[in-house]
Amino acid sequence: MSYPVTPQPSERSWWLDEALRNEGNPPPAPALAGQRTVDVAVIGGGYTGLWSALALASRRPDLAVAVIDAEICGAGASGKNGGKCHGYWASIGSVAAFLGDDAALAIARAGSSAQDGIRSFAAACGRDLWWRDGGNVVVSAAPAQDRKLAVAVAEARRLGVPDSAMALSAQEVQARCASPVFRAGVLYPEAATVHPARLARALREMILRRGVMLFEQTPMTRVDAGSPNRVCTPRGELLAREVVLATNADLAARPDVAPHVSLFSSYAVMTEPAPERLAAMGWNGEEGFADARMFLHYFRKTPDGRVLMGSGSGPISYGGAVRATRLTRDRNSVGRAVAGLRRLLPGLDETGIAAAWGGAIDVSADRLPIFKTVPGTRIHYGCGYSGHGVNPTYIGGQCLAALVLGEKNEWSTLPFCTRTPPRLPLEPLRYLGGSAVRRAVIACEEAEERGEPGPPLARAVARLPQLLGLRIGVR
Repeated sequence: MSYPVTPQPSERSWWLDEALRNEGNPPPAPALAGQRTVDVAVIGGGYTGLWSALALASRRPDLAVAVIDAEICGAGASGKNGGKCHGYWASIGSVAAFLGDDAALAIARAGSSAQDGIRSFAAACGRDLWWRDGGNVVVSAAPAQDRKLAVAVAEARRLGVPDSAMALSAQEVQARCASPVFRAGVLYPEAATVHPARLARALREMILRRGVMLFEQTPMTRVDAGSPNRVCTPRGELLAREVVLATNADLAARPDVAPHVSLFSSYAVMTEPAPERLAAMGWNGEEGFADARMFLHYFRKTPDGRVLMGSGSGPISYGGAVRATRLTRDRNSVGRAVAGLRRLLPGLDETGIAAAWGGAIDVSADRLPIFKTVPGTRIHYGCGYSGHGVNPTYIGGQCLAALVLGEKNEWSTLPFCTRTPPRLPLEPLRYLGGSAVRRAVIACEEAEERGEPGPPLARAVARLPQLLGLRIGVR
């Protein structure tokens, strides 16, 4: 399929540019120089690292905590995502299928606690983070997507939480946002939208207020386990009793993480402001939206009437190579996001595109994040958010703080910390097979949206993950 002519994706997102302008374009924190001794070294200044540092500073203000980041806080996934904040109520059926009903409900309730925590932070931090409580609506945008919605509603009822996933008729969906391709929908009330880069930058400010040391433009070159651990950087090093590795996608290259995490990519476009067109479509509420594809489109609006449209259909990385240009520079993936915008929201056909960008997604084998301590060390890590990390990174911060402090509490006993994650196929089978399945799924979903069956070979290849018992790449 040919895709619309699109802008070249940028390394930096529209979100981060806007957030830095809003701050007055402050300079980065100084880079680490020389040797420092701290209690806890946090590697990574995105959501996971910042929530971890904030949790540690809140629970143990006596600890010396330092955060380092290779660029500036918010430059990675924390400043590139769609800013849709929700937990795991939409996933309880699939989680229950392999971890059981009790574990699925525990995970979903942890997401509710995280939602409350982020909402409270947004209200108290002293900055406008564009937090909007409006729920998330998943729509069927083709007949083949109808069944997913019915299954989601049925699973919520079966698990005794019917209010977590509420069926919407076609008329009810159209009343929220009129589109010729929207069919039925499911409303997940516990969801919000936020300005993702402003959230990251507010967290940065808060850890500094709490006395956490911050060193930006300070990449970690090596970490040596020991007593203390040694974190090496180009111009200095941290000696730390505890280390938190919060570099997310970068962790996919570690030998102990690689069997469980693969790198996909997601791309997004931001439109120019068009509030009058949104009003004409009846999109007057604060809800976010997504379709029911496997490689979904996710979309939300901003307070000034822009629309972000994202597509989770970007290329796969070979062997955890997070710097691969295909993860940030693939114009076909931008084209799919633009095509999704024009098809799902044709009322914006004449609205210009202000920016486009892409980034890596660390997808775990069971699509749940992983928070662990490296055996025999005091090095802890968190990754595997699988594409919806705004809410789960708060959970990650609480879990990693508990692991650092040796606490057994409601966070450290979650399956995120206690389960043994399943393994993915070895390379090169993982990349070759994953790429083939990706192309097949895209072909099937695009055909279904045209009202056609997917090509026979594509349908066969798209079924392979399910036939092999995998939980990643399953339609």
